[in-house]
Amino acid sequence: MEVLQSDVETPESLLRELVRRIRPKNPENIAYASERIVALAAELALDSVQAGRVRAALTELFATRRAGSLYMNLGILPSTGFFSETWRRISHRLLPEVQNPEEFLGDMLQSLFDHETDEIWVGGVDNEIWIGLLNALRFDESHSPDSFSLASDAPPEVLPGGIATLLHSLWRLSYQITAMGFDAELLRLDTNLARADSPFLAQNLETRAFVECCQQRWHEEAAATDDEKQVLVLFDQCRETVERIHRRSVHAGTSLQLTYKLQCLRDHINRAEQLATIAGELQREKSRQTAYPAIVALFKSLVFASCSKNNLRTFWRQNLEITARRVTEYAGKAGEHYITETRKEYWGMAKAAMGAGALIAIIALMKLILHRFNLAPLNEMLAYGLNYGLGFAVIYMLGFTIATKQPAMTANALAASIGEARGKARDLENLISLIARTTRSQLVAILGNVSMAIPVAILVSLSQLPLTDQHAISIAEADNLLAAHHPFLSGSLFFAAIAGVCLFLSGLVAGYFDNLATYNRVPQRIKQLAWANRAFGAKRVARFADYVEAHLGAIASNFLFGVMLATAWGMGMMFGLPLDIRHVAFSSAYLGYALATYDFAPPWMTFAWAAAGVAGIGLVNLCVSFSLALVVALRARNVTFSQGNQLMRGLLRRLFRHPGEFFLPPKKSDEQVK
Repeated sequence: MEVLQSDVETPESLLRELVRRIRPKNPENIAYASERIVALAAELALDSVQAGRVRAALTELFATRRAGSLYMNLGILPSTGFFSETWRRISHRLLPEVQNPEEFLGDMLQSLFDHETDEIWVGGVDNEIWIGLLNALRFDESHSPDSFSLASDAPPEVLPGGIATLLHSLWRLSYQITAMGFDAELLRLDTNLARADSPFLAQNLETRAFVECCQQRWHEEAAATDDEKQVLVLFDQCRETVERIHRRSVHAGTSLQLTYKLQCLRDHINRAEQLATIAGELQREKSRQTAYPAIVALFKSLVFASCSKNNLRTFWRQNLEITARRVTEYAGKAGEHYITETRKEYWGMAKAAMGAGALIAIIALMKLILHRFNLAPLNEMLAYGLNYGLGFAVIYMLGFTIATKQPAMTANALAASIGEARGKARDLENLISLIARTTRSQLVAILGNVSMAIPVAILVSLSQLPLTDQHAISIAEADNLLAAHHPFLSGSLFFAAIAGVCLFLSGLVAGYFDNLATYNRVPQRIKQLAWANRAFGAKRVARFADYVEAHLGAIASNFLFGVMLATAWGMGMMFGLPLDIRHVAFSSAYLGYALATYDFAPPWMTFAWAAAGVAGIGLVNLCVSFSLALVVALRARNVTFSQGNQLMRGLLRRLFRHPGEFFLPPKKSDEQVK
């Protein structure tokens, strides 16, 4: 069988036909693609004419197309910024950009591998198979001067077009790495970068000498050799510096802009390293064969970049990972305070939860009163948001605890423990103990909220009766409240899931604002306010700054959690959607108000269903917020936990042997052992 039809004339059509023949219908079928490439290499090795046609097509493309875009743009983040790049990818998804394969080699590559799944089989085929295909093309037999004409964007040195452009691109990448290495945000985290011996500066000097040596060696075999090893060492040092800044940003605060710049710098270093490796091999052996492994590695990375050029998921995963890690770690530190270990901490948690339950009963009544004003939907949403938000913020500042706020925090502490366990038996036992402590802490917090929300609601309603000759709410309102909490007829469990999502988001908000305060050095800037120091004194300003540093995230989280609860209801009202929220503590307070309104003789079947609905609401609140927070925390830490079955068996064994550990405060003997 003839490898290629004789009527295939242009280099583009010839290469497109080759790709079509080796592309599997199922991109996961790597074996098929490998077999086709091996068969193609065997036929080209036997047919020098066909091999010459393919070889000529490749050399013509490198000679007549601008290859700079291929080396310097494809697979490298532009310097435009995170949000600009996000918008570019979205817009180009909806309306693809105009390609010019007749001029740019990067566009030519994208037109050849135009299926988004091409990177799967191209990357899956073993490197040795691709190298075999290159060997079959026998580039060492090409001696035509026309095959080595310069690319249009190459420097004036008389070199083969592809090699000239490669060296020119390496040089330009080196300058860009130097410029990004002296960025102000990077210098803020590592002041050593400004030193004269910075690796970002040293690599530029070494790269320039290396490129000049390659250009000279191509024509003068006796010229001095300057291999790429020193350049690669300096690129490694640049990469180590980037990773050091990355690690520091986890503790010193980060931003999307900083994360984007670090990823952009990594891309430039990786590409420069690939080009330097190829150039070094070509300097030693002009036949190119020793450079084939590096060329194949570059080819695979370029195809992957071409196929994922407008992929939002990959882009977001690269740039949101460190921010998510930073946010969840702050939330995890806060979550450690919600996990009790001693009896004193356990009963302290109970008292804090009871205090929150009492205040929630008042906040719930305020919400019912606001509803009676029949405000416009937007005004009503704002009023509810301020009522919830300010109430939750006051609860936190008084040192009280809302039970449903715990899961979003404690999930991050559990994720950290899972990341440390890695399947070790001893660490798994420690993880099981942490889960047990977390469970009992959350249960006592729920009981504390509910045990005070109901009686305080009843007391408020009864105390109002002698003054106004009526309860806090009317019979009609009580009927509506009980009906709204039926677990199956009212949609209350679905609304509880919406509240669970808001609880999860509030945990991220806490981490975000703590990160924001640290990254922007808000406490230090407050301490430097001259007018504040004159007006209130340096000590008071310092105490306020320290309070902001310790509590800004939690206060913002509680306030915005209340705003989110109101917003969910408001969006449903404005757009006619069945959206509302159900929170177990508020629902418990509503039961208390309804019970008092009925003079403790409600329709018991309706009341029983409502009570069951409240229990279900609490369960859904906890499960949804905890699950979402745990998944995000695990992904932010790049933790995969494969010992799930082993953990579940251990949990069940501990539950049956020591059930009190999951529900009751620790014994004094257990505290002494610790």
